[in-house]
Amino acid sequence: MRQAYPSDVTREQFALIEGDLKSAKKVTRPRGVDLYEIFCAILYILKNGCTWRALPHDFPNWKLVYYYNTVWTQKGEDGVSVLDYALAKITDISRYFSGRNPQPSMVIVDSKSVQNADTASEKGYDAGKKLRA
Repeated sequence: MRQAYPSDVTREQFALIEGDLKSAKKVTRPRGVDLYEIFCAILYILKNGCTWRALPHDFPNWKLVYYYNTVWTQKGEDGVSVLDYALAKITDISRYFSGRNPQPSMVIVDSKSVQNADTASEKGYDAGKKLRA
């Protein structure tokens, strides 16, 4: 039994997307690993930004996790990967059950000032950074 990480989802949440993840790969033999553990390992990588080899040893082998990540991140005909769809589905369901609108109504973008292209028609001035952008 491995320790729980903040990036983990519950088994109940995983049950909602398990079918989607299983459909991404044709099964030719019985799976020797729990897909929940694979999914949580991928979430750990996404949350912490660590390298594959730095994945804690209580998760499945990093090579197997990397393989499933490759399978699940391949874009489909609609341009959306199975992993993107599963993460969006979990987010929507979590927001719904917490009494919030499943689709966010606001987004905050934070960016630094960068040099504007010479071909831009409008240029501004960032007084805080003393840049002409």
